[in-house]
Amino acid sequence: MLKFLYLSLLCFTFLVHTSLLFAQAPTQDSYYLLKPDRVFDGEQLQEGWQVMVKNNKIEAVGRNLTAPATAQVIELSGTTLLPGLIEGHSHLFLHPYNETPWNDQVLKESRVERVARATVHAQNTLLAGFTTVRDLGTEGAGYDDVGLKASIDKGIVPGPRMLIATEAIVTTGSYGPKELSYDIETPLGAAVADGMDGLTREVRKQIGKGADLIKVYADYRWGLHGTAQPTFTVDELKKIVEVASSSGRPVVAHASTVEGMRRATLAGVSTIEHGDEATPEIFRLMKKHNVALCPTLAAGDAISQYRGWQKGIAQEPDRVKAKRKSFRAALDSGVTIVMGGDVGVFTHGDNAREMEMMVDYGMKPIEVLRAATSLNADVFGIGDIVGRIKPGLLADIIAVEGNPAKSIAQVRQVRLVMKDGSIYKK
Repeated sequence: MLKFLYLSLLCFTFLVHTSLLFAQAPTQDSYYLLKPDRVFDGEQLQEGWQVMVKNNKIEAVGRNLTAPATAQVIELSGTTLLPGLIEGHSHLFLHPYNETPWNDQVLKESRVERVARATVHAQNTLLAGFTTVRDLGTEGAGYDDVGLKASIDKGIVPGPRMLIATEAIVTTGSYGPKELSYDIETPLGAAVADGMDGLTREVRKQIGKGADLIKVYADYRWGLHGTAQPTFTVDELKKIVEVASSSGRPVVAHASTVEGMRRATLAGVSTIEHGDEATPEIFRLMKKHNVALCPTLAAGDAISQYRGWQKGIAQEPDRVKAKRKSFRAALDSGVTIVMGGDVGVFTHGDNAREMEMMVDYGMKPIEVLRAATSLNADVFGIGDIVGRIKPGLLADIIAVEGNPAKSIAQVRQVRLVMKDGSIYKK
């Protein structure tokens, strides 16, 4: 018996020491040396640059880098290397409205189906070169974006980094779906909250559930005859910003009317989404208060086509003409313009559609590249980790054919996608 105990103790001691040896053994660093024709570093084009990646971070950039013997060298002749693109306005839990109307997605599609679709959308987004998304509301899918984000972060499914807004906040009576009888309670596409106490509770609830930011509808189509009209008062919007800011979180506002944008700007939101009816005066006010515009050009373009407009054949509808005019006014005002297309209204993975339209509407390709990388990163509060090709930042890097600073459509020709130092497309 004593011999058996002695042998057992000896085996246990051996196993403990062995496990400690394995636990303490240093893991070998992994290196990639990326060799494109040029690098867009988030600010400027750099001809002849190379990029060294060590584990999940950018180790060095510049010409004629010396790589360790263990480095994997990736020749990318004919390409431009860029920071992973950042989608500024996404809805991974939606799919194009010409496939299924928004009301039916919220009312008739099961949560399991919506999560399954969102998982596919996330992968398509990543493979298109968009390594980060700001996802601005699940539109009736509750807090399922929290679970999707966690699944991506754990490596369970491939997808972009996610900044999530969870449910978004609306006033009583403003949001939909509203297609059923008025006496039937139906699921809504956002969370309802009113008054200072109600808004405080809702903001804190969403933060507690995992929201990275708070989205609020500063106006909506609830006016007479379905016109867009303001929802929250300035003081209510200020309360939302105050409560969210105390936890270090920004607030973004859906707003298309002049008054909705004015109230949101005075309340201190970070970005205004859409801004369809904006005037030069409103853009000057936004610039004064350091509020950025996310114009979502592609969403309105897509919806107009769903309603019958034959783009490239028929004359542009008034809605599209007005958007061109307001975007031109935004450019002339000098207001900060971020890149976000409201993807989900149109196909996930077609995110570059917004970038192409920004150029078509008057922006220079190099400015659009900045908007989709370093500018988005800075405005969204993540410029210290992504958005540039810079030593110390995370290795979210893509390579595209040709030179997108000359032809923005080249961002569609993706040859390499690296996120967090791992290659997802090569």
